[in-house]
Amino acid sequence: MNSLVPRFGDGRDWWFERRYGMFVHWGLYAINGWHEQEQWRRRVPRSQYTKLAAQWNPTKFSPEAWLDLAQEAGMEYLCLTTKHHDGFCLWDTKLTRYNTMNTPYGKDIVKLLAEACQRRKFPLCLYYSIADWHHPSYPNQGRHHEIPAQPEDSPDLLAYTEFVRGQVRELCTHYGELHGFWWDMNVDLHRDTSINALIRQLQPKAVINDRGYDEGDFGTPERDYESKVDFMRRVEACQSVGMESWSWRKNEDYYTDRHLMRSIAKFRARDANYLLNVGPKGDGTIPVESAGILKRIGRWYKAVREAFEGTTPCSELAANKSVLLTRKANTLYVICHTDLVGSAIKLKPLAIAPARATLLNTGKPVAFSLEMTPSDHVEHQAFLRLTGLATNTLADTTPVIKLEFDHPLPALVTPRSNKPGDVLIR
Repeated sequence: MNSLVPRFGDGRDWWFERRYGMFVHWGLYAINGWHEQEQWRRRVPRSQYTKLAAQWNPTKFSPEAWLDLAQEAGMEYLCLTTKHHDGFCLWDTKLTRYNTMNTPYGKDIVKLLAEACQRRKFPLCLYYSIADWHHPSYPNQGRHHEIPAQPEDSPDLLAYTEFVRGQVRELCTHYGELHGFWWDMNVDLHRDTSINALIRQLQPKAVINDRGYDEGDFGTPERDYESKVDFMRRVEACQSVGMESWSWRKNEDYYTDRHLMRSIAKFRARDANYLLNVGPKGDGTIPVESAGILKRIGRWYKAVREAFEGTTPCSELAANKSVLLTRKANTLYVICHTDLVGSAIKLKPLAIAPARATLLNTGKPVAFSLEMTPSDHVEHQAFLRLTGLATNTLADTTPVIKLEFDHPLPALVTPRSNKPGDVLIR
């Protein structure tokens, strides 16, 4: 069965085998535990913010512990912020002294994590912010995600781009095999295809997102689903467990497990990847609250993941827009990414009964019927219904129901339009 979006046909296709990953936002901002954009949002002077480097000493950082949590949560790759907007670098860069080596910690975070990932064969992707509130060549002008112009700076976009190129070369040559490069915040919208070309030359397995110097390999919708997402293109959604921040926040408000499960489900059911983010504390440990969320969601994801892996989106088979469908051969998966409003799910116009129906969340059977109901009077035909659902019991999760058919399913069709939200099936 063809997939929804085209594969790469080269080493980057690992990305289609590992669809759910851990995003990690970590840097100096974790010391105060307020927000990863603390310098900008709190209007902290650069001279004051940079003093945090003297406190950077995450002695409890354990890449193995991070990976243990990721794997327990069902995650299959990891993306780390090597340099966020504040400009502080988590690796031994030779191009600026504003890095982890010139702190009390004095260790290369990227190196430690890369080595741990390689030991486990756990793909590692690196995040890099183009916006930089520290480098004197970056043309800060007070635009979005920029600080005001600083009198001590000498803004020069081309000089700064060469600085970025040099750091990209460092990251792509000193840390073994990388699997992705995740750009962020190209405020100036500067175009330079040679930088991604350099990544592809040095790291041929690396997928590249669309927030850098060209369109990259995939789109990156952030936080919650928007109807403008083009699912005919490769997509990797990203979301954080915290409602206010991506980094650790002392007084964070957290999303419900159900909200995050639904978010994961509605992207994965559309053949998209998903990154779920946590922010480690200043000492390097992942907060108990965040770890708990990942573990609980992991138990759900492991139970239902077969609905998302090796399957094809096929929501057009049913008129019911409150569910999403995927299929694998003669098996159909019903993904309830919205509230179950009643004890039955109608899958009109499907008019064949499965041999078995199973709620993957629990492994228990689901009742079904093939009969005409009063609301079917216009068609005067029987349609497939899943019945007797324990709606209230399932209210805190995202149910996924597996339907196994002994007979071939209807042929997949291509809808006549491609409105936002449409899923084209081939």
